[in-house]
Amino acid sequence: MSDPITPDDSNEFDAIVDAPFDAALSERYLVYALSTITARSLPDLRDGLKPVHRRLLWTMRQLKLDPSNTFKKSARVVGEVIGKYHPHGDTAAYDAMVRLAQDFSLRYPLVEGQGNFGNIDGDNAAAYRYTEARLTKTAMQLMEGLDAGTVDFIPTYNGEEEEPELMPGLFPNLLANGASGIAVGMATNIPSHNVAEVIDATLELIDNPSVEHERLMELMKGPDFATGGQVIDSAEAISQAYRTGRGSFRLRGVFHAPEADKAEDVAAGIERLGGGQWQLVIAEIPYQVQKGKLIEQIAQAIADKKLPILEDVRDESDESIRIVLVPRSRNVDPELLKESIFKLTEMETRFGLNMNVLDATRTPMVMGLKELLENWTRAQIEILQRRTQHRLDQIARRLELVEGYIIAFLNLDRVIEIIRYEDDPKSVMMAEFKLTDRQTEAILNMRLRSLRKLEEMQLRGEKDDLLAEQDDLQKLLDSPARQRTRLKKDLRTLRKDYAEDTKLGARRTRIEEAAPAVEFSMDAMIEKEPITVILSQKGWIRAAKGHVDLAQEFKYKEGDALAFILHAQTTDKLLIAGSDGRFFTLGCDKLPGARGFGEPVRTMIDLESEASIAKMLVHKEGGRLLLASSIGKGFIAETKELLAETKKGKQVVNLKGTAALQVIREVPEGHDHIAAVGDNRKLIVFNLEEMPIMARGQGVMLQRYRDGGLSDATTFVLAEGLSWTMGGAGDRTRTESDIWQWKVARGAAGRMPPQGFPKNNRFG
Repeated sequence: MSDPITPDDSNEFDAIVDAPFDAALSERYLVYALSTITARSLPDLRDGLKPVHRRLLWTMRQLKLDPSNTFKKSARVVGEVIGKYHPHGDTAAYDAMVRLAQDFSLRYPLVEGQGNFGNIDGDNAAAYRYTEARLTKTAMQLMEGLDAGTVDFIPTYNGEEEEPELMPGLFPNLLANGASGIAVGMATNIPSHNVAEVIDATLELIDNPSVEHERLMELMKGPDFATGGQVIDSAEAISQAYRTGRGSFRLRGVFHAPEADKAEDVAAGIERLGGGQWQLVIAEIPYQVQKGKLIEQIAQAIADKKLPILEDVRDESDESIRIVLVPRSRNVDPELLKESIFKLTEMETRFGLNMNVLDATRTPMVMGLKELLENWTRAQIEILQRRTQHRLDQIARRLELVEGYIIAFLNLDRVIEIIRYEDDPKSVMMAEFKLTDRQTEAILNMRLRSLRKLEEMQLRGEKDDLLAEQDDLQKLLDSPARQRTRLKKDLRTLRKDYAEDTKLGARRTRIEEAAPAVEFSMDAMIEKEPITVILSQKGWIRAAKGHVDLAQEFKYKEGDALAFILHAQTTDKLLIAGSDGRFFTLGCDKLPGARGFGEPVRTMIDLESEASIAKMLVHKEGGRLLLASSIGKGFIAETKELLAETKKGKQVVNLKGTAALQVIREVPEGHDHIAAVGDNRKLIVFNLEEMPIMARGQGVMLQRYRDGGLSDATTFVLAEGLSWTMGGAGDRTRTESDIWQWKVARGAAGRMPPQGFPKNNRFG
């Protein structure tokens, strides 16, 4: 016989399993993913809680921290939670507890905190050794029925304790307080809602299971956030989001001035200060926006000159929010200031709706409003059935004992005789009076003081009461209709605590579609001042204050000289055309000052290195430009099509080969003809209507050439004649009124110009 294998002789590699790495990895990752989804990140639709919140509430209940008892240290709660139920870090447990106590995080707080539990500015709560906590009435309603056999209890992570699988209370916590979480491959984001509205929608669904989604949305209008605010989307958009369980809402803070004299000023958030001065007051901010961060954003916008119409921002908040905005002058439009605040800061945010929850089988699922309410109602019916059955079992056990007591009282003398003289009174009594083991044990354990005549009457009365209650409960258990009626009664009772006229139940968030926005233009945000823009030949740009004489001499870098100069306002947009046909846009308010030589314009626009600047002009709303290339092709462009959003500009004139953008001329209102002259000194005049209006392209041929290309082109009024600039000193011009002999169709070769036409072939 061989010797048995000892541990020293065994091969430690026998336990290693040979398996493909990808299969082993995917299997383990799947376990992790499912654990994250079901045991950490997604709420259960039945009680709206994640495991950490459920364990916190259960621990506080075990510590008897109900609203009628005194507070206890948060450290005590956190220690119990992580020691018995939640084997994770104390920080995670305490952070979850803090959130349950913050009235700006939860619409209906489940924990009442004493001490520093953080604030809406974004400051953290004090350490758990400094704060105290107890449960709120809402939390007790959520846990109501835990002792009534309504839910299963499961072992804790170490098997030493038990914890409830879910909270059985009637409070609709999932929709009332919402939930958010990121799991593996999925997430959830559910806003809070008004409990009274949720209950009304549920009652409607119970009465009419085939109720239309639109009817539910009439009763449950939309989110009701802890910090108030205003949802500005249309009712149709909100309804569609709740129909599918996915969507988003635009949420705004609210301007409100309760101390204003006029009702319209109160609603508009305007406080009049006398002398025509006024200020705006922000009274509510969007959910999950930190007040301190919002004020920083407004102050930064002022510093960056993105809000030049705003002078100052002040935080005058106490328990209620009060952020004061001081305009730069009394002439500022309040609505424009509001719109700019909405667009430039988190005073307007977007809240994503993703109603992804765990159903009764712990399966993650995105549900629409009706499906979610149906599942929650079904769960509450099941809890009602379990509570009823639990009570029936209690009644049956009590009836068994009461009937035994009655038999004992009816045969009291014989019972006493058996107890006094029999060696085994239990078996004798069971045989003689047909008693059960429980009945006999109860009689034998009865106190002598209970042997009163009155006791028999009480027992018979108790039996009758128990039988009546048993009959009612059995009817309830056997009748789905009675169960629905009972659920509706309980919901209406719960609704009284959260009615619209109560402080906790009053709706905070307004559901009101925003009026059409004030046309938001950065021009209106800029203080209008006259400037003179100078662009040098080497591409250095600057803006001198005021409209100076355009003939004035300016200093340039060595070897540089003037290229373009013009008058503008700080509110204007500057159009810069490259020789490659690309147009760029610069805000005149962003141009460097004229104390130095300015800055290279190429740092502000992405002009190709081989391209040069062909023209600089001020953008005019509703204007038109004649654009033509050196090969004689061109078109009319509307100035609104030339504005570019980015540094890259906008390609407007498409050029081929060595062609360049040659002509950029404004087309004044009333001009009806075009004159073009080529390098060959041939002139042509044709009707302006023959030129197409385009946003981009090569255009059409203005004039045909055997040699060379286009030298210049301009527009004019035929009846007034064609004018050009004369050479020499001064601004002399000459006008040729008899121009009919040069008028032909577009694309002709043309003929020599009138005598006196400039030798440089330019109209000026």
